[in-house]
Amino acid sequence: MKGSRIELGDVTPHNIKQLKRLNQVIFPVSYNDKFYKDVLEVGELAKLAYFNDIAVGAVCCRVDHSQNQKRLYIMTLGCLAPYRRLGIGTKMLNHVLNICEKDGTFDNIYLHVQISNESAIDFYRKFGFEIIETKKNYYKRIEPADAHVLQKNLKVPSQNADMHKTDN
Repeated sequence: MKGSRIELGDVTPHNIKQLKRLNQVIFPVSYNDKFYKDVLEVGELAKLAYFNDIAVGAVCCRVDHSQNQKRLYIMTLGCLAPYRRLGIGTKMLNHVLNICEKDGTFDNIYLHVQISNESAIDFYRKFGFEIIETKKNYYKRIEPADAHVLQKNLKVPSQNADMHKTDN
C-alpha cells in the first residue's frame, strides 16, 4: 500500500487498554493483570504497532535468565488479521532483534507457537528461528494444546567455552 506508515510506539498506562483489546482479538489465550503490569516495566521490549496511526498490533518481550543463559522471550507478537502481510510483524520482530544486537549479551531469542499456526512458524523461520522442542499440553483451554518452541541463537554456543581454554 503506497503511502502507508508503519510506526512503533511505547506501551504506557494511557494506552495499555489498547494492548489488552488487541491481545484479546489476536490471540486464543488470555493474559492476566500481572502480564500487563509487567509489560509496563520492560520499556523498549514492549511496543504497539500503528498502521497510519491506528493501533493494529503489538510485541511484548521479557528478559529470561534460564539454562545458564541470557535469553529474550517473545511473550506475544501479533497483528490484526486485515493488516497482516504488510510488513508490520517484520517491523516488530526487527525492533526486538536490533535491541538484542545492540545489547550484545543475549544468547538467544525464543517463543512458543501453537503447532497448528503454520503461518507464524513460516514467518519466524524466515528470520532464522528453528523448532527446538515441542511441549505437550502447553496451552490449557485451546486445541491443539501443544506448542513448538522456536529459537534463534544469537551467540555460538561453544564460544564461551573456547575463550576459557588455555594451551598449557
